[in-house]
Amino acid sequence: MSPDPARPLVLGVDSSTQSCTMVVVDPETGAVLGRGAAAHPPTSPPVSEQNPLAWWHAFTEALSELTGLLPRVGAVAIGGQQHGLVLLDETGAPLRDAKLWNDTTSAPQAERLVSALGADVWAARIGSVPVAAFSITKLAWVAEHEPELLARLAMVQLPHDHLTWRLTGEHVTDRGDASGTGWWSPSVGDLDEELLDLALEPAGTPAPPEWFGRVLGPTDAAGRMDPYLAAKLGFGMDAEVVVGPGTGDNMAGALGIGLGPGDVAISLGTSGTVYASSTTPTADATGAVAGFADATGGFLPLVCTLNATRVLDTAKAWLGRSHAEFDELAASSAPGAGGATLLPYFDGERTPNRPNARGLVAGLSNETGPAELARAALEGVTSGLLAGLDALTSAGATTDGRVLLIGGGARSARHAQIFADLAGRPVSVPVVDDAVAVGAAAQAAAVALADGTSPATIGADWAGRGAPVTFEPELDADRAAAIRARYDRIVEVSAPFDGADT
Repeated sequence: MSPDPARPLVLGVDSSTQSCTMVVVDPETGAVLGRGAAAHPPTSPPVSEQNPLAWWHAFTEALSELTGLLPRVGAVAIGGQQHGLVLLDETGAPLRDAKLWNDTTSAPQAERLVSALGADVWAARIGSVPVAAFSITKLAWVAEHEPELLARLAMVQLPHDHLTWRLTGEHVTDRGDASGTGWWSPSVGDLDEELLDLALEPAGTPAPPEWFGRVLGPTDAAGRMDPYLAAKLGFGMDAEVVVGPGTGDNMAGALGIGLGPGDVAISLGTSGTVYASSTTPTADATGAVAGFADATGGFLPLVCTLNATRVLDTAKAWLGRSHAEFDELAASSAPGAGGATLLPYFDGERTPNRPNARGLVAGLSNETGPAELARAALEGVTSGLLAGLDALTSAGATTDGRVLLIGGGARSARHAQIFADLAGRPVSVPVVDDAVAVGAAAQAAAVALADGTSPATIGADWAGRGAPVTFEPELDADRAAAIRARYDRIVEVSAPFDGADT
């Protein structure tokens, strides 16, 4: 059935590390009617920075691919890469390039902050123990290395906030993305000004609350686009386009796949994430689990690894294979890769917190060939993420629901099968493409309705209209346990080499 041409549509945006992707969705059916995309500038950790203006340029470029649908769009919401630090002066100009989540130069500042109070205090106050990825450590880096910027600072934003601000002129954020900063408590629901003062201590600068903007609820409107801006962007002169609060990419992804209580999502993107839907907050003093809020009023305990599909792209380049050829090559090796084990810490690692770590391959023999190396790369990335699932369970999160594999890497049936084999439980790949953008669209639809409908309800309804592809375990449980145990051993023995000269 064709959508009603008079029915307002919604636009969901995924402003990620690599690109800006957006979808126009019919809110009644969940059907994606159009898609636009544009690239962001590449980064090279450990220094990973982007000019926030590049995000806006990519946003407008992606919009240009949707000109036929934009006049019917009545609501927009932005999902964005978490943790990035955007600093603006009073005119709205960036004071410097934004430090992104995978910039690990603030590892010393993370160590200082945690040492000052103790991991248990941080976990109790913000639900997480800061690592280099967190925004507060990046703010501490600026206070130590570029303190002169703080005298000109007027607004501190997260990446999704910056696009929301450009659309509405409102300096706001949402509880989901705010919970990943290190200065906002998801259990208390407010800024922790003492933690901010500690971060800024090297510069001797206080942190005015107005720097950080208002924190909106799940269905609060950030504002409306000015009609002139709406017309300039292609929405139509008479459009009153409402803009949702937006949220972090993981929170939006949870909406896009219809994640329910007890369900676990494993996302295979540039980074890897493992998160679960929870009705109660977590506080893990080991630092493995970040106690985030979600975009519905609940919580989203999460484990993040720095290394996922980028490691696989590197391995494909080593072997000179395309994606399909790489998968076929890995399939020709037996489980366990003939004893070869790959530690995928190519860019350092966030979980465990080893920012100076590097990758390692062990267990090589004269029989090791390209097939074994391909298989070892897939099993290594998988084992690292399944260690994250174990950490969620240990932290008290309920993880007995579905396991959903999402992200670009989920398109590989070979990799999905390896996840099921090593996890020892079924793994499903939802039919939802562009889950973050679709989740943002679900939030936009809920804000447009303005009747209290949760974006989770809308997201679950949309996701439920397509049957996922499910992979059942095919590997003997003892063999799977042996592969994962071998990975755990290489994690342990590699630690003394972190930061060593090469």
